[in-house]
Amino acid sequence: MLGIQDAVVVYGAVAFLFLLVVNTFLKFVKSPIRYVPGPWYTHFTQYVLKFKTLAGQRMHYVHSLHAKYGPIVRISPRQVAVADVDGFTKVHRIGSGFIKTQWYEDFIGGVDKTGGIGVGLFAMRDPKEHARRRKMFARAFSTVSLRQNCEGVVREKVDQAVSRIREEASRGSSDILKWWMLMTSDVIGQLSFGEPFGLLEAGKKNHYIEVLEATALGTTIQYELPWLYQICRYIPHPAVQLIINASGLVNSYGSKAAANLYRNSDNKANLFATMLAESEASEKSQLTAESIRCEASNFIVAGADTTSNTLTYIIWSILKHPDLHTRLQAELDSVGDVFDDARLEKLPLLNAVIEETLRLYGAVPSNLSRVVPQEGASFGEYFIPGGFEVETQAYTLHRNPDVFPDPLRFDEKRWLNSETLTPQQKTSFCPFGAGTRTCIGVHLARMELRLGTAALLKACPGLKLSSEMKDSMMDMYNFFLAGPVGKRCEVTMK
Repeated sequence: MLGIQDAVVVYGAVAFLFLLVVNTFLKFVKSPIRYVPGPWYTHFTQYVLKFKTLAGQRMHYVHSLHAKYGPIVRISPRQVAVADVDGFTKVHRIGSGFIKTQWYEDFIGGVDKTGGIGVGLFAMRDPKEHARRRKMFARAFSTVSLRQNCEGVVREKVDQAVSRIREEASRGSSDILKWWMLMTSDVIGQLSFGEPFGLLEAGKKNHYIEVLEATALGTTIQYELPWLYQICRYIPHPAVQLIINASGLVNSYGSKAAANLYRNSDNKANLFATMLAESEASEKSQLTAESIRCEASNFIVAGADTTSNTLTYIIWSILKHPDLHTRLQAELDSVGDVFDDARLEKLPLLNAVIEETLRLYGAVPSNLSRVVPQEGASFGEYFIPGGFEVETQAYTLHRNPDVFPDPLRFDEKRWLNSETLTPQQKTSFCPFGAGTRTCIGVHLARMELRLGTAALLKACPGLKLSSEMKDSMMDMYNFFLAGPVGKRCEVTMK
């Protein structure tokens, strides 16, 4: 016989479990997206998705769900992933009404999480506010302005990186991922702050790089499992504290941008100086010290890892295909020793290689999440009510065999003739985002990719992958941004 206290505990536990089951069942029967295909557990929990995100496997996980359930798939009780061209267009076309989710402000936004000036261009959710800020940025980030004011800086840093790679590769092997990371960081430092971080001269990572590498994991933990983030704050281990404090440290680096701008506002190689010089009077008031700090912090993260990882995949892909390497070397030889970005932009094979690398190994291949407008929206045969979230990911769109035949094969020939590209291929190709939210730095990134690739191959004609490099080392991990799991890519000239 159970005692009174034991009986209370047992019956209480049974009642709790009963209520939990009933509540779970009600969630299922009342969910307006219950008929959307997906794993059974996504009716009830988002923690599987969170776990995959924290493991750096979100894009692979969602891609596997699309492979099993189709282009429209439920990934959590309030989230649906969309991977067909029509759905992608509906979400990202200009004026669609699908605004960015709260995730952007929480994960990427500045100190002020309310949607005010502390939230940078990338994280802004209000379309009108975003349009005003983007208009001010667009002039400085145009191809014409970048070539006039910034190409010299980019070329200088590229040449420094290539010189160090050549020096190391001639003696043994060189990690191009490391040197591209130092190069892109020095470029964004020079262009955002008016001074480089001095990483190429030092030839090694400093505290800034350590902070940058920790930022993605720290912000992922903070957003996905805030209770774990709070626990980690009290763990005194230096590595844990670096991860937890990384975002704040990046913001502190961003503060230098405002200080340097006001000391030297005539520096045309400073993006913020160009913005101020070319802004209308009504726009200048928006570019406060706080907004500069926030935007510069975003530039640090968006302008370093992304381009360095893509450059690494470009070189790796070329060296993996000797015939392509030979053909590209010949094309680059045709331009002579003196070249600029405008000349490189006209080289069909070079740019085809870059496009195919961006298709397979783009640095932002994962979730672009949006809130469904109040009136709801239909995707295929499924209606998604307003307030629910939908997301698209380039990783899956770029691997759609109906759009890109033999999608896992690296085939630069897809891009050699723009007239042969299908409308679906043009629409689906989104390595820099889509619509009005396309990356503001796309022209700077492409300039670095062209100059970096051309300069390295011309300076190192005998370059090849080191014997220690395995394909598995270049598999992609994903904390919103993506990169090689091996964290290095060794090349040699011996």
